[in-house]
Amino acid sequence: MIENRALYQYNEEMKDYMARYKFIGDYRLAPIFAGKMRKVIRRRVKEEKIDLILPIPLSEERIAQRGFNQVDAFLPVFAKKVDLLAVKASHKVDQSSKSRSERLRTKQPFELKEGMKEEVSGKHVLLVDDVYTTGRTLYHAAQLLRQAGARKVSSQTLAR
Repeated sequence: MIENRALYQYNEEMKDYMARYKFIGDYRLAPIFAGKMRKVIRRRVKEEKIDLILPIPLSEERIAQRGFNQVDAFLPVFAKKVDLLAVKASHKVDQSSKSRSERLRTKQPFELKEGMKEEVSGKHVLLVDDVYTTGRTLYHAAQLLRQAGARKVSSQTLAR
């Protein structure tokens, strides 16, 4: 499992926000929560001695479709954002389009980029994502990072 902290409950209002921000691609909505997320991440980095901040990556297809990774707006400017993970080419289905049971059966969608094992080894990594539903996405990323030698992996999400 992974220790996750979320700022908000994933209720109807948050679902509406995510639909507009993430799925319709209204990037102008990013500032609504970005400041608070950055503040929380900065505090966690200091208090928990986090070495790396890693946003959950999107597939190339999803980036092309949306034009942005919705999580990037939540990262503090100072964040040492290392591009460690990539979405496997074979992973093409959005988690949001799956049922709970389908999400829980999802196979590892990520792979560690070549030469990145050294970046992770012995470090405390903070994964950042927008919504924690079943936790499967964060679990897969954490599992891969631990296998690569991460000392600890935690996560921060906007909503759960």
